[in-house]
Amino acid sequence: MSFQIKRVYDPAKPTDGTRVLVDRLWPCGLRKADADLALWMKDVAPTPRLRLWFGHDPEKFAEFRRRYTRELKGNPAVAELRKLGRSKRVTLLYAAHDPKVNHALVLQSALTRRAAAKTKTART
Repeated sequence: MSFQIKRVYDPAKPTDGTRVLVDRLWPCGLRKADADLALWMKDVAPTPRLRLWFGHDPEKFAEFRRRYTRELKGNPAVAELRKLGRSKRVTLLYAAHDPKVNHALVLQSALTRRAAAKTKTART
């Protein structure tokens, strides 16, 4: 499974594989024709309530990570993403300004952590 993250405003590259927007809201100032996406998966993004509480405040990021990870458990959109990533590279696109404080990092971590756990279980 190969998941990478990238700002949606950065130019698309062939190495991106399948480009999936994982924001609940459409990115400001970006025309849909310029986004070069395969999918827009709103349902995998944090809930509006969590997104508003977080407000991209770096001091809240640890707690945001915990809450968003809890939201992702049992979310059918996560299973859909995981299925998509089984056979090809998937680039999770986000609009946030900070590459170190955003929900796409948490999502990528959740996707790769579960994949690693499954691989480990299969080997034992």
